Amino acid sequence: MRVSIASVLLGSTAAFAFSDTSPFVLLSTAKLQTPVSTPQLQSTTSLSTTLKSLLSTCPTTRYALVTSPNLHAADIRASAATECRMPNLCRAVAASSPESVYSVAEVVGRVRSTSLRELINTACAGAGKNGVEVTEVRLRHLPGLEEGEKGRRGVLADNDYDIGRLLDTLGDDYTVLLFSDLDQSNFGIREPNLGEPVQADLKRRTEQQQRAYVGRRAGNETDTRGLFEKYQFFTPGIFMGLIAALILMSILYVGLQGLSSLEVSYGAFDKEMGPAAQKKQL
Repeated sequence: MRVSIASVLLGSTAAFAFSDTSPFVLLSTAKLQTPVSTPQLQSTTSLSTTLKSLLSTCPTTRYALVTSPNLHAADIRASAATECRMPNLCRAVAASSPESVYSVAEVVGRVRSTSLRELINTACAGAGKNGVEVTEVRLRHLPGLEEGEKGRRGVLADNDYDIGRLLDTLGDDYTVLLFSDLDQSNFGIREPNLGEPVQADLKRRTEQQQRAYVGRRAGNETDTRGLFEKYQFFTPGIFMGLIAALILMSILYVGLQGLSSLEVSYGAFDKEMGPAAQKKQL
C-alpha cells in the first residue's frame, strides 16, 4: 500500500522538540512487511528491532547507508502547506519504484552506520546470500538552525542532488537507509529521559545552543577591531620627530618674523646721506 509523502515524512510535531533526535527513512525495491502503525518517536533499540525484522530475509543485493549529519525532520517534511526541501528524496518516496517505505520522524539517540552494516551482514549471512553490496555514503554536514537558513538550504540542495544521483546508479534492486549518524561526544548531546518535564528539555536545548554559539565565536579568527586599534600609526619615534619638527618650525617662524620686522630706509644707501658723507661733513 502506497502512502503519501506527508504521511511518511510529516512526523510528530511534539517529538521535534527534542534536540538530540534525528529522522530515519528506509526505501526498498523489495516488498517488506512494514508495520501498519509506526510510532514517530522511537529509541535506537526499538528501531533496531524493527530493522532486524524488515531485513531478516536480506531482501535486496544492494544496500546504501546514507549519512546526513545534523539532519532534522523538518528538512524532509512535506505537506500541502510546506514545500519539501529535498525534492529528489520526496519524489523517490512518492514514486512507484520503491515498493516499501519505512520512516520515523524522530529517533532518540545515535544511529550508527557500523551497527546497520553489521545488522545487514548478519541478516544476509543467515539467509545464505552472498555477494551483497553495502555502500556507505556520507553527505555534507548541515549547518545549525542558528547559523542561518540560507546556508542550510544550500547544503540541503547539494545533499539532495547526491541522493538523486545515488538512486539513479543503484538500479532496480536496492535498499537505502537515510539517517543522521550524530556523534554525541562531539556535540555534547545526551539521550533525554522521556519522563522529564518539557521545560527541562527546553532549558537543556537552550544551553546547548548557547555553548555551540560561543564555540563558533571562539573559533572565528576574523579581526573585527577598528583600523586604529589594529595598527599603531603614531610610534614613539614618529611622535618625537613631529615634536622636533614643530619646535624647528617655531624657531624658523620667529626668525622670519624678526627679519621681516627690520626697516631700512632708502636713504641709508645714498652716498650723500650715507655714513661716509656724514663723516666728511664732520
